[in-house]
Formats: sequence, C-alpha cells, structure tokens
Amino acid sequence: MNKPKMAAEKSASRVLMLLSQLERLNEEHKVSDNDAIRQITGKILHLIQTQEKTRKEVTSKGSGGMEVILSSLENTQDMQTTLNILAILNELLTVGGGRRTGVFVSKGGTAVLLQLLVSSSKDPPANEELMLHIHSLLGKVGLKDRKFGVKARLNGALNVTLNLVKHNLQNYKLLLPCLQVLRVYSSNLVNAVSLGKSGALEIMFEIIGPFTRLVTSITALLCVCSSGMNARRAVDRGYLPTLLAIYQDWHRNDTRHRHVVIRKSILGCIKNLTNIKLGRKAFIDANGMRILYNTSTECLPVRTLDPLVNTSSLIMRKCFPKNRLPLPTIKSVFHHLLPHIPAGGPVAQLYNQPPGGKPHLFINQKTDFIIDVCYALQNDDDIETDIRKLRPIQVNTRPFDELRAYEYFCREFSENFEDLLTPKSDESPLELDSISISKRPEGTADPDLVCSLGRLVLDAGMNGDSVDGPQEEGGEQAVLEVPDTAALLPLHDPDLYLEMVKNTRSVPAYTEVAYPDYFGHLALNLREPILERVYGVQRAKIFQDIERLIHSSDILDKVVYDLDNQSCPVIDNGESLKFNSKFESGNLRKAVQVRKYVQNYLFEYDLILNSDINSNHYHQWFYFEVGNMRPGVRYRFNIINCEKSNSQFNYGMQVLMYSVQDAINGSPHWVRTGADICYYKNHFSRSSIAAGGQKGKSYFTLTFTVTFQHKDDVCYFAYHYPYTYSMLKMHLQKLSALRTAQIYYRQDDLCETLGGNSCPLLTITAMPESSSNDHISQFKIRPVVFLSARVHPGETNSSWVMKGTLEFLMSCSPQAQSLRESYIFKIIPMLNPDGVINGNHRCSLSGEDLNRQWQSPNAELHPTIYHAKSLLQYLRATGRTPLVFCDYHGHSRKKNVFMYGCSIKETVWQTNVNTSTCELHEDLGYRVTCFYMLTNSVLCRCILTFTIYKIVYVCLQGLQIGTSELEEMGAQFCLALLRLRRFTSPLELHNHNSHLLDTENDLIDTRSIPNITSPTTYVLEEDEPAFLEEVDYSAESNDENDPDLEPDLQDNHALPDPNSDSEFSCQDSLN
Repeated sequence: MNKPKMAAEKSASRVLMLLSQLERLNEEHKVSDNDAIRQITGKILHLIQTQEKTRKEVTSKGSGGMEVILSSLENTQDMQTTLNILAILNELLTVGGGRRTGVFVSKGGTAVLLQLLVSSSKDPPANEELMLHIHSLLGKVGLKDRKFGVKARLNGALNVTLNLVKHNLQNYKLLLPCLQVLRVYSSNLVNAVSLGKSGALEIMFEIIGPFTRLVTSITALLCVCSSGMNARRAVDRGYLPTLLAIYQDWHRNDTRHRHVVIRKSILGCIKNLTNIKLGRKAFIDANGMRILYNTSTECLPVRTLDPLVNTSSLIMRKCFPKNRLPLPTIKSVFHHLLPHIPAGGPVAQLYNQPPGGKPHLFINQKTDFIIDVCYALQNDDDIETDIRKLRPIQVNTRPFDELRAYEYFCREFSENFEDLLTPKSDESPLELDSISISKRPEGTADPDLVCSLGRLVLDAGMNGDSVDGPQEEGGEQAVLEVPDTAALLPLHDPDLYLEMVKNTRSVPAYTEVAYPDYFGHLALNLREPILERVYGVQRAKIFQDIERLIHSSDILDKVVYDLDNQSCPVIDNGESLKFNSKFESGNLRKAVQVRKYVQNYLFEYDLILNSDINSNHYHQWFYFEVGNMRPGVRYRFNIINCEKSNSQFNYGMQVLMYSVQDAINGSPHWVRTGADICYYKNHFSRSSIAAGGQKGKSYFTLTFTVTFQHKDDVCYFAYHYPYTYSMLKMHLQKLSALRTAQIYYRQDDLCETLGGNSCPLLTITAMPESSSNDHISQFKIRPVVFLSARVHPGETNSSWVMKGTLEFLMSCSPQAQSLRESYIFKIIPMLNPDGVINGNHRCSLSGEDLNRQWQSPNAELHPTIYHAKSLLQYLRATGRTPLVFCDYHGHSRKKNVFMYGCSIKETVWQTNVNTSTCELHEDLGYRVTCFYMLTNSVLCRCILTFTIYKIVYVCLQGLQIGTSELEEMGAQFCLALLRLRRFTSPLELHNHNSHLLDTENDLIDTRSIPNITSPTTYVLEEDEPAFLEEVDYSAESNDENDPDLEPDLQDNHALPDPNSDSEFSCQDSLN
C-alpha cells in the first residue's frame, strides 16, 4: 500500500501529530516499536471516541489519515494494536456513514479487512473480539462496496464466516454480525450458490425458530434462497412448510404489528422458493394458498400491512395452477373457406399446425424492413437526416393498362355536367329537419313490454326477400313500439336499417338484429366523467379469484351460453342470465355462471370472446346481449381472454350499456356503466401458437360489476359505441338524400369482399358553377383528398369520426361548400366490412390484419386493400396524386386525439422536389413510426399523409368521450383542411417545395407540443400514471426457464436494503 507523507503543519492538531508519528513508525519496521504503536493507536482511539472534531480531521481531504490507519492495520502483528485500529475504524464508520465508508472503500479498506479475516482464522481458536470487530466493519462496508461479493469470494472469506456461524449458534453477540455479513455475501448469486453447497441453508434453519427475533438470520436466508439452486435445495429438504409455519406463528403473535419487517422477510423467502416449479408444487401441497389467503384477509383492514398483502398476493397468483380456457379449441368457432391459402400465411399456420408442434414465424421482406427501421430508431439513428442516404423502396406498381379500369371511379374528371346542372323539377333537397316518423303517443308505454319483446328476427335470413317485424321466441308476432328517435336522429331509420341488414352477408348467417342498432343511439347531452378508481379494488378481485381454488365447493361452473355447443340448454329457472351475440358485430363465444351469493354479489359470470374468424387470437372488442336479470342486484362479469397488457379500463374508462327498457321509455342511449372495474393478468395460459411462439404467456381479465334497474330488461354491453356495416349503408343512403344541386355526390362499389359484401367508395365535391370550359377546367384541377377508416373492425370510434366528416361534407354550411369547392374527396368509410359484420377485432376473413397488407396485397384475399391501393396508383399515374391521405383509427391505450404523419423529408424526397437538406426542419413529435412511413408515404406517395387516431377516452378534462365528440372531431378535421386552400393542384405543390414546408409549419404548432423525450415521437411513450395499487398480480411462471435448471452465475447483483420495502415491492418480477 502507498504510504503518503503527512504534511507537517505547525498548527496541526494532536490527532494529526499522532498520525504523523504512526506513519513514521510504520516506515521503520522495528519490532521494538510495537509498544509505541500500541500506545499511539490507543491515544488516537481515545481522541476519536471523545472528540467529534478528530473524526473529521482523520477523514478530511488531504489529511491522509485513512491511508495511515489502513497501512498500520496491514503491517502490524500485535493483537492489541489490531484491536485498537479496528475500534478506530468502527468509530469512524459508525458516525458519518456513507461518505466515510466510501472513502474507506476507495482506499482499499475492504481487501485489508478480508485478508485480516482469513489470516486470523488460520490459527484456531479465533479471537472472538477480533472476529466481532472485523464482521461489524464488513457488515457496514459490504453495503457500499459493489464488488464486495467478488472480493470476499476471491479472498476465501465465505467459509470463514460460515464456520464462525456454525460454531457460535448460541453466541448471539458474535452470531448477529456474522449473519449480517453472510447476508451481504449472498447478495452475489455465485456466492449464494457456494454457501448453499457448504450447508448455509441447514445452518440458517437451525437458527430460525418460531417467533424468533433474529431479523438478520431471516434476511440472510432471504438472500441465500435467491439462488435457484438453493431454492431447490431448500424445497427438497422440506423447508417450505417450515417457513409457512413460522409465518403463521408471527402472524398470530405480532398483534400490534411491530415486526412487519420480519414478516415481510419470511414472505420474501417463501417467494424465492416458489420461483421454481418444484417450490410452487410444494407450496400447494403444504396448503400454502389457504394459509396466505387467511392471513392476508385478516391484514386487509390495516392499511400499513399492505406490503404483506401485496407480497402474499404475488405468491398466491404465481402458485395458482395455470389452466387452459374452457374451450375445445382456441380457433374461432366460425371458419370461412378462402379462395386459396398462402403457404406462408397465418391461416396456413393455424390450420396446418402439427399436433404438439412448435409454431413457425413467417417473416416477409416487409417485416424485415420494419425490424431494421425500428432497430435504427431505438439506437437513436436518425435514418432521415440526410436525404442523399435514402433509398427508394421497390413498390409493385401495376401496369397502367391494368389501372385504366379505375377510371370508372374517377368519372368526374371526364364528365361535361350538362345534364347534371339542370335540377329536376320533381326533386327537392331533403334537409335534416324534414326526416321524421310518427311519434308514439305519450303515456302508452307498457312497463312490462320488454318482457315479451323476444328478439328481432329476420324470417328469410340475412339474404332473404322479406323482413317481418320482431318475433317472440315461440314464433308468434310481437308488438314492438319503436321509440321516437327519428326526429332527433335524422340519419337513422329502423325500417331502412332492416332493409340494409337483409343484404348483409355474414359467415354465421345471422338472423337476428340487435335492438340498439335497430332503435338507434342518441348521444347524451351530459358529460360522463371518468370513474374514480377505488383503492384496493384490483386486489379484492384477485382475492375473489383465489377463493375459487380454496372454496371449490362454492363453484357452479354452469354453462349458460356456448357457441361451440348449439344445443346448450337454455337455463330458464329464473336464476341465470340469458346471453346472446348472434347478431351483426356480436362476438361472445361462451358464458359460464361461476357462483352465486359471493359476499355482496348475487351472480358472477366468466365470459369468453370469440377469436377473429380464421384466427386464434385478437380478443378485445366485445358486443353481447344480456337478459333475465333482477333489478337492484349486483352482477359481476369477467371477460377472461383479453390479450392486451394494459387497458384504459385501469384508468377510469367504463364499459357501455344499452337498456331496451330505457329506449322504449324515451332514452335510447349507450351509457357508461360499471363499478369495481379493473384489468389484470389471470391464470389462464395462452397457447404459444396464439402468442406468436412465446411460451408462458397469460390472458388478462376485464372485470366489472353492474346493477340493473329494470326487471327482465334486455341490455347490451359493448367495448365502444357499436357501428355496424348495415348502419353505414343506412347512413350513406340517408346522406345521399341530402344532396343538393350544389353538391356532387356519387357512391360506387369499390369491390366485393371475401364475404360477398360491397365496399362503398364515395366521391364528394362541389358541382362546377356552370358548364363553361373555364369552370369545368377549374373543377378538374381540384386536388384530391383521400380518406379511409375502419380497417380494424374493433376500432368503432373511427367510424363515428368518419360519420362526422361525411355529415359535414354534405351539409349546407359555407365552410362545407368552400371545402367542396377546394377538393375532390375520395372516401372509403369502411375498409374491412367483413371484419365489422362478423365481430372481428382486427382481421378480415383472411385471418390477416389488412393494415399490414399494403405492400403486397392479394386481389383475392385482400380485395379492399388491393383496389384501394390500385386506385391511389391510378390517381398518381394520371397526375392526380392525392394532396392528403388520411386513415382513421382508434387506439386502446392512448388518450385524446393524435396523428401519425409521414416524415416531411421522406415526403419531399419521394415526390421528387428539389430542395437541400438544410432547408428541412422536421419536428420529431410529428414524425411517423416505421410502419406508417412504409405503408403511406412510400406506397401512396401522397403529398401529406396522416394516420389520425381517435381515442375512446378523454383525459385532459377527466371525461369519457362520446359519439358527439367523435363526430365533432370528424368535422373539425374538415375545417383543418381549409388551411390548404392556397394550393390548387398537386402539381403546384411539386413545383413549389417551399410551400410544402410552409404547410407543415402551419399544420404543426411546435410550441403546443410537449417536451419530446422519444427519438421517434412523443405519442409512443406510455403516459399513464402508476396505479394507486402498484401490484403486478402476475400469473406468469415460465417453466421453460426454471431457475433450478440453470445455475445463477451473476457477479453483480444489487443488494436489497433490509430496512426498506424494495425487496417486497409489488413490482417484483414473477417470471
């Protein structure tokens, strides 16, 4: 060790003078100086014990006191001198803590102590006082030295301390500091394994007994058991039941909750043992579920015991046996025969999967591109910094001769309008206020009318020639009074809706109509605030789930609705609810009555959603009917096969309910409802095939409680406001009636879908002022705006936004007329009609996400995408590249309304605009993600491309969004397009790149965008606050990566603070 010279100062204090003398004696190395060194160290110890000032002087910068003391400790052979120096170090490190300990470690003090410990143990018996001082110091130093575990192992100190513990089990004075050092040793997993092999576990359990107060021994055991090998060793020796018994003993005796830390430590040991499969089995065999459930239930009333409850919950959820969903197969109940099945597609993977085989992941060129771009973004690689580095992506453009067929959808560019400019004398524009039907006389409603309504049934089926009125289940005609919604909903007509349903083709061949779609929905005039989350609600739901295993005799498991078993008996004893989803957009697959009379719940039901057709997953959207309820009774519903890892239901969003009785009484509203709502991981395991090859994944449960207001009502529940394909057709027909002489409106069928339904394509603009050449020319050079929506069926909010856009474009307001005079709108309001009709969440009948098929769509499997892309290519080939392309979407976990837009640099480069890199100043908050850059700016090559997201939830004002707000957003988007009126054609934009850059500056006010912390876009970051109860009630236990199969060989493992709750944090991983 270096022995720096002490600076001799005339004004040096007494302790500094003593340190100078000690340094000089250390350099001379004379045996005769031992007495002098012993005296000097004794005087220094006395000064440090009596004067705080001397401690500061010894450890101050530049004094060199710590180096002198450590040098003396390293060189001395005298026992008393060694004890004096160790006592000095103990005094220095006891007060002043962290900083002084850090100085000690930085000067090499850890290695000196460990060497002294090993050398002293070679001559037994070891001096008890010496060992006490050394271990006291090591216990303090080990918490600050990150390499302490490695140093201890390399110096051979592990077994020295362990042997001291073994031979001093009754000597508590020496035992406690030794256990503290063992705990620090074991924070390194390699050391923990080594100590376990040397018998540390057996020694620990000799020390730990019922109601023992040796907290250090329990925390030491906690660290030793952190190793998978030691956990297995402890389970093999039957120590887990012992720990459960010790925890029960502490729970009974610690009535004043003064030793919560000890109880948490015991739970921590149990948690470590249950990290392995063998430990979980032993826990179940030892009745651990019932023990922890009972103790936790008794702790619930005391808020300060929440750490114990949370840790117990984690253990129980981890050990809860994982089950498969009670289904014969995870594939959808319905199957649609495809024209052909691509060998590398998801349908081939689904139906050609060998029994027990592993799924194959099919990665195409597009996926490779996305992965590359995502990798670049994650590594802060600005892939668009230099335009010269961009490389065009090869796009499969069809020959123009093939694209000529799409001229049919652009007939407005070739018409002369001579016949259209003369309005017919027998036609008059139909205004919104003129649409109405006869009112039901007030006061004539039968309060029990709903009881006899039955269901709306189409006699001839969906494709029949006639539609009768509603029928009862027995087949007799029922009288149904339609609420007077037409006066308030000018675009809704129940009879017209039934006519539209008649021509809608579904895979299940639905013959029923949902009442909300028939009656219509009237937006509420009041604002619906978010539901305040009650503390502990999620934990309470978890405990009720655990009760199923503990009190299995209370479980009914009565199937009341099952699409897999059409002969499932209808329970009509007045106790069970009646379920149904055999209507357009419905997707409930199975309903199971779990139990009744549970606490303050009368009934509880597990609900399972159907997968997307030709798929085995995508569960989020739901829409189903419930009947035969009792008023004033609380019903709990659990949708148990959700797949998203989080949901807005955890942040105050509620499910939607539509009451038929309320609708008949004059309130045809979808309303937010439900209490005790939460979303959490459950114990139902997902197939590795459905999870994309990942093993050990679990489903999630959405649970909510409802109290119905009317007896024998018929109610509907939905994830979001339903908007069916038949509703779209009805709205389009009503909108066409609003056409005036000034509006050019045309509806074409873009194509026929796989299910045999048409995909509407709308063209909306203003008629030319006259048939003169000038006016016709001005008409034909209007820029094209291309809008689309509902490529994902479960994102119904996008359809409501599109409805607001269409209503605005067809209105008579001056802004709408100005907008029509500025642009020609090409609109596909529903890109995935088949998915919407059949209740899919994300896919079409091909079992694929259509929004991932833009690069290479197949005309047979993805007809809407194929023809939409071809239409865009035709417009570009004829010099009419759309000025704006906007696709409407929804998002399940984000709030408010936001956009993804194509990179301005990418757009300028793709449109061949001549500009230098230095002229482009891009706002990162506006830049698109890799996928949308691929599909929209490269594929469509439009001037401005957006993907606008409408969220099901509003957070800034603490409100839940409704249909009126969604429709307003659609209208506001139209108003935003008026800011682009300065441009008359895409050609002008191509020739004036500065205008394009000005456009971006107009559209984005960077001052209103939050601070950007993501290199891609700020909307990609999770903006949710933590739950009030930060509990990851995970049921994950990946047996394939069981810790007992792989030794822990990590040298750098953080040590938990025994006085903090971090070790028992509710965010502990359970994998």
